Amino acid sequence: MSATLILDNVRKTYPRAWLKPPVEAVCGVSLEIEQGEVFGFVGPNGAGKSTIIKILTGVLHATSGRVLINGMDVADCRARNGLGFVPENPYLNDYMTPLEVLLMGVRIHRLKLVNEKIHCMSWLARFGLTAAANRRIRTFSKGMTQRTALAHALAIRPRFLVLDEPLSGLDPVGRKEVVDILSEYKKEGGTVFLTSHVLHDVERLADRFGLIHKGQLKTVQSPSELSGGDEIVTVRSIGSTAVAGMRMEAVGRWVDEIPRSSLWSLLLQLEQAGHSLIEVKPTLSLESAFMRYVSEN
Repeated sequence: MSATLILDNVRKTYPRAWLKPPVEAVCGVSLEIEQGEVFGFVGPNGAGKSTIIKILTGVLHATSGRVLINGMDVADCRARNGLGFVPENPYLNDYMTPLEVLLMGVRIHRLKLVNEKIHCMSWLARFGLTAAANRRIRTFSKGMTQRTALAHALAIRPRFLVLDEPLSGLDPVGRKEVVDILSEYKKEGGTVFLTSHVLHDVERLADRFGLIHKGQLKTVQSPSELSGGDEIVTVRSIGSTAVAGMRMEAVGRWVDEIPRSSLWSLLLQLEQAGHSLIEVKPTLSLESAFMRYVSEN
C-alpha cells in the first residue's frame, strides 16, 4: 500500500516585527498517511493544525521540509488533482446556488460523467440539500453552507479528502449524517486527513491519531495504543459508604475510572457496600491522551 501523504521534517516560520525573533508555527513534523487510511489530527487552538493543512493544500509554502501527495510535491499543481478540501469556515460565492457550486467543481476537476446534473443532485440529496439546490447560498445558515462545501468536496470523486473541522456548525443530526458518509467513503478506500475539536467523532472515524502541540507532533497512535490495550471505563454510583479507589463527586455520589478488566470486581464491591449504580460508560481514550499531552507542556 502506497502513502497518500508524506510530510518530511516540515517547518513553517513566520517573521515578526523588527528585532523580534521569528515564530516557528510548525517544528519539524514528519508523518506518512497510507492510502485508504483516515487520520485524525488533533491539538489545541494555535497548535499548528491549520498551518499544516494550508501547506499540504498549497496555500502556504513550508519554510523547509518536503510534502508529497500521491508521490508528487505539493509545489506541483498536479498533486492536487483529485484533492477534496473543506476549510474550517468555507467561503462559497454567495450569489451561486449549491447546484452551480457542485457543477463548477466537477468541471474544474474534469470528471467524465454521463449526466453532470444528476451526479451533483445525488450528492446534494446525500447532504439533505435537494430542496435548496437552486437557492442562493447567501440565504443559507452556517450548517447549510458547511453541508454544501462537504457535498462539493465529495462530488469531485476525491482520492484524498482534507477536512478542517468538517463538523463545525452542524447540529447533532447533521453531524451524525456526515460521520456516516465519511465512514462510507473510508470503506470504499478513500483517504482522509481531518481535524476536529469533537474528539468523540474523530475517534469513531480515524484509524490513527496525531496529537500536535506548540507546533510539535507529540505522538501518532492507533486507538488500541491510545487506550494502552485496555479500555478505560467510568463508573458512577450513589452510596453512604466509601469504596476503595472511588472518589466523591458530591455528597453520597462517587466516581472512578478503571480498566475494563477491573469492572466486575468494582461492581461487586459496590454491591457489597450497598451502592446504587448510576452509570458505566467508556472513557474516551483520545480525550484522555489529548489532555495528558497538553497538560505536560
